[in-house]
Order: sequence, then structure tokens, then C-alpha cells
Amino acid sequence: MTVDGKENIQPNETLCNSSVAYQYGGNHKSGWLARLPDSWLPYVQLARLSPPAGLCLIYFPHIFGILHAAILRRSPLPQVLQASALMLGGSFFVSNAIHAWNDLIDAPLDALVERTRNRPIPRGAVSSSAALFFTATQAVGAALFIPSLPHAKHQNALYALPSMIGWTYYPWAKRHTNCPQLVLGFCLAWGIIMGSRAMGSEPFAVGILGSGEKPYMEYSTLCLFLASILWTTMYDTIYAHQDLKDDIKVGIKSLAVLYRERTKSLLWQLLTLMAALLLACGRLSEMDLMYHLVAVGGATLSLGLMVARVDLQSSTSCWWWFSNGFWFAGGSIAAGLLLEYTSLNLLQGPLQY
Repeated sequence: MTVDGKENIQPNETLCNSSVAYQYGGNHKSGWLARLPDSWLPYVQLARLSPPAGLCLIYFPHIFGILHAAILRRSPLPQVLQASALMLGGSFFVSNAIHAWNDLIDAPLDALVERTRNRPIPRGAVSSSAALFFTATQAVGAALFIPSLPHAKHQNALYALPSMIGWTYYPWAKRHTNCPQLVLGFCLAWGIIMGSRAMGSEPFAVGILGSGEKPYMEYSTLCLFLASILWTTMYDTIYAHQDLKDDIKVGIKSLAVLYRERTKSLLWQLLTLMAALLLACGRLSEMDLMYHLVAVGGATLSLGLMVARVDLQSSTSCWWWFSNGFWFAGGSIAAGLLLEYTSLNLLQGPLQY
């Protein structure tokens, strides 16, 4: 979707591309945004709250971790609901902080890319100092949820540290490595670890992290964590194909830039490995039919359809499959875990601690 290539874009694609820019950083004021003061709008756009797809992408792995830990521990429903509410609040502030931070660092590059040049910082609606202050306030808001987690406060802070480091580094990943999607996948998938912590679980323990003396790893959680990294890598690589021409021109790195016409081959390999990891998670957790049918089968089928049908040469197609594909796959995994948890509790009842 470059300026030089506009004559090759069909009218319906132009309309779709306008909608993409309109929703993700464009200076728009529709729907519930029309009720807000004008001075608030750039910050809502900076945080990607309209629509809140970024928040959902951050929250999904937390839900995976909560439900998986609830299955392993046969936790009571009130505990699951409390942990879910806690992680939703934390995810809201994390989403605001990391989107603002990413736009702050990326502002010089965003100004050179057609789809992102109307974001608040490049167009001058938010200054760099204001964006930094907003980022800091939202990061503090997210940090305030850490003491509410079970276990020792210092352990919870140390568990959250890899995610903090990853999110801080992520805007530079697209300058330093051809695999920024893996960095993003790690940051998002860490929500599984924090979701497990919110349920009182220890997905791993080593040194001062953990209550036991020996190192420990919950391998089913590790499989779910790795599968989530691959899921993010798949949909974000498709997302990156929207800006492929501009990214090549300005020097932004990504798996889309690295693989280009070979991207679909990569996506099929990632999907195969992801499905194997989801199966391994189910086997190690001794899950039953509902998980395998809905979580493994649903996610594999929806992502397979996405890889087969997406046209990586079309920004319209990439946007549609990104914006819908993550819902199909993430919803399948969450629904499969929820059905497994519900079935387990109905048949056996929660364990008492």
C-alpha cells in the first residue's frame, strides 16, 4: 500500500485500507469516541482502545494461563473469576503502556509508512514528552496489580520482569532482528505465566523464584507458552505483510520482509509445530476430548484456513485475516480450556486447599 503502488489498488482495497488507517491511529471521532473531549482522543488512539484489539491480544494469553492452571489445580470458580478480573485490569494498563511506548519509539518510522503516518505522534497531536509521561503513568498502573497476586510480592515482581524487559526492547527489535514477531510473541505469551501466578501456581521455579529448593518446570505450561508464541508469530507476520513495500523501503525488519514470497511455507511449518505443542500440553495435563476437539482442533483448523486463504499480496486480505483470524484461534483455545475446566469441575468437583 505504497504511494507509488496506488494505481494498482482496486477501489474496494482502497476503501479497506482507509478503514485500517481510520481505526488504528487515524484522526477519527466516530462511535463512542464522539462523546469524549477532543483533548482525550489522541491518547485513546495512542493506546489503541478503538477498537480494543490490542487489549484482547494481551488478555487472551492471561486467560489461557488462568484456565490451564485452574484445570491442573481444579480450582473453584470464584478464584478463576477473581484472577480473570485482576488480569483484565492489569492487561488494560499494560496495553496502554506498551502501545504508547511503541509509538513513541517508532514515531520517525511511522511517519514514513502510509498506514501509520496519521498516528498521534507523527501527526503532532501528542508530543514526545506527553507520550512518555502517559507511558509512565500506565506502566505504574499495571505495576500496582502485581502486589495483588498470590505468593510473595518480590517473587511476583521478578516473574513479571522478563515481560517488562521484552516490552521495553520490542520497538527496537524491528531494527535489530528479522524476527520481531518472536519477540512480540514472547512478550504476549508471558501472560500465560502471569495468569498461572494469579491462580497461585508456580509454572516454573529456580533460585529465588519459587518456594521449593529444587528447580521446577511445569512442562504442560511450557508447551502452552511456546504454542502461544507461535500463534502470535503467525498472525503478526500476516499483519506485517500490509506494509511490506514501505518496510523494505525504510529498512524495517520482520519475518515478512525476510521471507516475502516464501512466507506461506513458514506459516505452515509454524502451524504444524503449534498444533504439536497444543497436543503435548493436553497430554501432559491429562485433558479430555473437549480440549482436543475445540482448542487443538479449532485453533488448527482456523489458522490453517487463514494460511490457505490469505493473499499476502493484498493489504485487504492481510488485514481481514489478521483482524478475524486471531479471534478464531484465540477463542478456540480459550473455549477448549474453559470447556475442559467446566467438565472437570462438574464431574469431579474442585479440590479443597
